Amino acid sequence: MNPIETLGLALGAGFSSGLNLYATVATLGLLQRFGVLHLPPGLQILSHPWVLGVAIALYLIEFFADKIPYFDTIWDAVHTFIRPPAAALLAFAAAGASHGTKASARAAVNASPEPLSNWALSFGEDVLAVWLTWMATAHPVATTIIVAGLVALSAFLFYHLFRFARRAVRELFSDG
Repeated sequence: MNPIETLGLALGAGFSSGLNLYATVATLGLLQRFGVLHLPPGLQILSHPWVLGVAIALYLIEFFADKIPYFDTIWDAVHTFIRPPAAALLAFAAAGASHGTKASARAAVNASPEPLSNWALSFGEDVLAVWLTWMATAHPVATTIIVAGLVALSAFLFYHLFRFARRAVRELFSDG
């Protein structure tokens, strides 16, 4: 891989693993296993059958966990200690913004009593994680630009979600 391809893979896999670590690992492993791409030597272990099996099994668990309001928040809280370090191992950086935005968005969506918004957010995260992982391998320069935009969008959303939460807490304590 040339430096641009490596940067695109690092940014794309790092960002997408903050959204869905197991889908990212499974996608990279399957792409390597079926010869669609050749990962750097340090990541070729992702195509090992045991790694693929565990990643796919954990993806399926997360797929269903993300559809259950409040349980998804607990899942994301636990993964606060898993996703960022795993992303660092996968791609050096970029997962902090995506994980923070995901966890904040989950908390906001859980305030809605209906499950459809939760399901839509979960499906969107899954699709974005797999697509971004593929993009990182097929179009590294475009991925670098896309991830820069996603990081900016994440910062914007995180800022507004934080302001919303702060206002809600103030109103909660001022009414008492």
